[in-house]
Amino acid sequence: MKLVLLGPPGAGKGTQAATLQEKYQIPAISTGHIIRTAIREQTETGKLAEGYIARGELVPDDVVVELVRARLAERDCENGYILDGFPRTLAQAQIMDETGIGVDVVLNLEVEDEVLVERLSGRRECKKCGAAYHIAHNRPKVDGVCDSCGGELITRSDDVPEVIRKRLSVYHEMTESLKDYYRKQNKLMTVYGQDVVAETTRHVVEAIEKAEAAL
Repeated sequence: MKLVLLGPPGAGKGTQAATLQEKYQIPAISTGHIIRTAIREQTETGKLAEGYIARGELVPDDVVVELVRARLAERDCENGYILDGFPRTLAQAQIMDETGIGVDVVLNLEVEDEVLVERLSGRRECKKCGAAYHIAHNRPKVDGVCDSCGGELITRSDDVPEVIRKRLSVYHEMTESLKDYYRKQNKLMTVYGQDVVAETTRHVVEAIEKAEAAL
């Protein structure tokens, strides 16, 4: 199974990717991790990406796709893979098709914007060690204090409601054409995120099994 997970910030793509990786024994891959690894290993494409980042520029679509292509050529991807939040744009999807990167199913996780605003704005991070908390779902033992190191818990600058809404607006603007692209290829399946993670996972697995049966 060659799977793409789409969804706005906070929809739970990473959580579902990790669960599906364990269930299907295929790697879950994020472009952020690929880029960081390529830069650390100083591959030719990694050096190229590093140059754009150092100049404060976005890494071009063709460079990102080449990094993904190289990662998917590794042995652990022989039986399939899960792309977490990639492609992000129509241009990236088109380049993927042109370069022969296979996609069987594009699973779109839908969650209402206001639910995402509430979910993301409740996140807290330890200023000292980076441990993650949430004011509703993963509270520290003492408000504002990290359980692990006693550091101060802070709200990240991109987790304030007005910034979250802007991020969601940009996401919707970028991905509508992408969803249409895969819909026309009969590869798009939509799952609506539930309050309970296990329920979302159940719907995700059902969608994947349905798609597998149709392949």
